[in-house]
Amino acid sequence: MSFVIYLIIILLGVGTGVLVGYFLFFKKDQTDFESLKKEIEIKQQEAEQKAHALLRAADIDAKDMLLKAKTQAEKEADERRGNLISQEKKLGIKEEQLDKRIEQTIARERDYEQREKVLQQKEQDILKQEKRLEKLGQETESKLQEIAAMSAEEAKRRLMEQLEGEARRQAAVQIKKIEQEADAEAQEKSRKIIAQAIQRYAGEFVSESTVSVVDLPSDDMKGRIIGREGRNIRALENACGIDLIIDDTPEAVVISAFNPIRREIAKMTLERLISDGRIHPARIEEVVEKCKREIDNLAKQAGEQAAFDLGLHGIHQDIIKLLGKLKYRHAGTHNQLQHAIEVGIIAGLIAGEIGYPVKQARRAGLLHDIGKAVEHDIEGSHAHVGAEICKRYGEHASIIKAIRTHEGEEPQDTILSIIVDAANKLSNFRPGARKEQMETYIKRLYQLEEIGKSFHGVEQAFAIQSGREIRLIVAQDKLSDDETVVLCRDITKRIETEMTYAATVKVTVVRESRAVEIAR
Repeated sequence: MSFVIYLIIILLGVGTGVLVGYFLFFKKDQTDFESLKKEIEIKQQEAEQKAHALLRAADIDAKDMLLKAKTQAEKEADERRGNLISQEKKLGIKEEQLDKRIEQTIARERDYEQREKVLQQKEQDILKQEKRLEKLGQETESKLQEIAAMSAEEAKRRLMEQLEGEARRQAAVQIKKIEQEADAEAQEKSRKIIAQAIQRYAGEFVSESTVSVVDLPSDDMKGRIIGREGRNIRALENACGIDLIIDDTPEAVVISAFNPIRREIAKMTLERLISDGRIHPARIEEVVEKCKREIDNLAKQAGEQAAFDLGLHGIHQDIIKLLGKLKYRHAGTHNQLQHAIEVGIIAGLIAGEIGYPVKQARRAGLLHDIGKAVEHDIEGSHAHVGAEICKRYGEHASIIKAIRTHEGEEPQDTILSIIVDAANKLSNFRPGARKEQMETYIKRLYQLEEIGKSFHGVEQAFAIQSGREIRLIVAQDKLSDDETVVLCRDITKRIETEMTYAATVKVTVVRESRAVEIAR
């Protein structure tokens, strides 16, 4: 296109020059030919310059048109590309929707197949039920025929027996279901808390008695202890409130007293008198007074150490002294101060597990048996006495409540009371914490087994775990699984009614079937 424009412009310029030359050639004289020629050349040059200018302008216009066309083409291409991308996204979305519909269709097919299987299973169950009902109908018919031959009283009795058995079976099933639902969560959580508390603490147990033995350097010392006409031994017994036993035991005397503090004072006094060598009534009274003061100081130190070990502060000094006196008291094989510390630790561990203030639980556990440190001339149980002492010295009301109720004499209606009671039982009934006479122990085991054997269907009864559990073997053909639940509850109620025991007794009923063959 640009080439045609160039050609047209050149032809116009040449034609113009020719016409001008021709005109000038005929209009002017021959004499002016040269000047005219020059003018023609000038005009021709001007025409050529104009032509070149036009060519450049045309070239520029052509390039502008070409650029605009290229820009328009690129714009149209971008629009088409955007349309293609949009269409591609729409196709992708439609494809995803189609895939989801396919998956839903497959899932529905699987659901239909599963439902079909369930329906088939139900159909089979219905057929089995029909067969069972048919069998029951036949049995009922035979029973009716049998009843027809009975009297009214016999039929009534038979019907009552059947109704009673069915009622007991249904009651056993319901009881079992309720117990499982009620105990599942609480039992698991309580076991976890108690197990964690016990695993994190291990205490020591020592064996003590109501007598103390004092070693002598020689048997000659026995005469000096007795003194002239027995005045030394009488002075010692009167000053300490104990009984001094001097027998044929070589190089030893025995101090007997139910009060452990008096026994400890007498032992310390006698050891110092033997070491000093001066034994007479005045010296005995002097040493006894010194030993009493020293025992008081030792008790105070023991109480302060116990409070320090548990991280407790602000306990009144009089309570600290009473707490320290528990060091010289024992229950069975259990030292009372060690027991108080142990209860405080376990109570703190339990409180930590359930989110209760740990120090408050430790304080209540440490002070729960403080009433045992008081002499017997104060009336009331040790729980009430201990609560009154703590109330007098300004302990918190919740701690006083826990001390008063830890033996179960009053309702335990606070969390702290339950924590202290649980910790006290855990400490008291751990292996080695208590002891009992062998005869009483054997009698209790025998009574436990006899109660179990007295029930119908029980073939064997075994008392295990030191009387903490009884395991019963029942006959398979005499009792059903549901009836064993009722049997277990009946035996439990019988034990609670007829026996006296500490802690709890677990009743386990075992019903098993055995198949025995002999290979020959």
